[in-house]
Amino acid sequence: MTHGSSMLASTNRPLVSTSLNEGVLRVVLDRPEQRNSLSEGMIAALQNVIEMAEREREVRVVVIAAEGPAFSAGHDLKEVIAHRRDDDGGTAYFTWLMDQCSRMMQSVVACPKPVIAEVAGVATAAGCQLVASCDLAVAADTARFATPGVNIGLFCSTPMIPISRSVAPKHAMEMLLTGDFIDAAHALRIGLVNKVVPSYRLTDETMALATKIASKSWATIALGKQAFYQQRNMPLDQAYAYGSAVMVENMRLQDAEEGISAFIEKRAPQWQDR
Repeated sequence: MTHGSSMLASTNRPLVSTSLNEGVLRVVLDRPEQRNSLSEGMIAALQNVIEMAEREREVRVVVIAAEGPAFSAGHDLKEVIAHRRDDDGGTAYFTWLMDQCSRMMQSVVACPKPVIAEVAGVATAAGCQLVASCDLAVAADTARFATPGVNIGLFCSTPMIPISRSVAPKHAMEMLLTGDFIDAAHALRIGLVNKVVPSYRLTDETMALATKIASKSWATIALGKQAFYQQRNMPLDQAYAYGSAVMVENMRLQDAEEGISAFIEKRAPQWQDR
């Protein structure tokens, strides 16, 4: 994989590293000394990777992991407070930064390739937001999650958005109002993550899940992922009308014809991704 300039830190060391194996693009946040904070550069690097994954046909699934004890500690607060001295008190910068971060998070959801978070350490604030924005999440049994902004006078209003769409409202509100950490087992119970595994098995389990999904028809997965997010906020009758139209579109795909034939003939399907 080649890296764009926005994926590099001032030291020319990559902010993220990438590798591709069996259709799975593994993206590793690589600023452990900064707790993989979502700095301007890290947000841009993730945006570039997600856009690349969407374009590249050989990428079928994306896994986002991290080096060090933190998956991501959220925004780089040193960058944030530096702009308090701007003429407008930082308003323009804060607006720009939130726009960039929101764009990146929405790109994760909009990407036609499934995105899986592999969480080995702590994920706080916008780092927890990134986990909740991913389609799936696998956590080590030592992982912890929090939206601690309230402790420093900054309610986690943007992390609130995907978290409140992933877990029940009262669980989301408890995280947001207390700022307390929850452990991996609790995150599993409330639906923030899909699976909790021993830390030494985390990468193997995540990659096994990713490889299984990568073996499916990409055209079917892309259609289905988009439909999942589109129908969630529709009234029931509209959701069924939309879902029925998607099923018709899906049935017309070459891969659906191949998949049904393979099932009847008791053989493995040969996907054409169309």
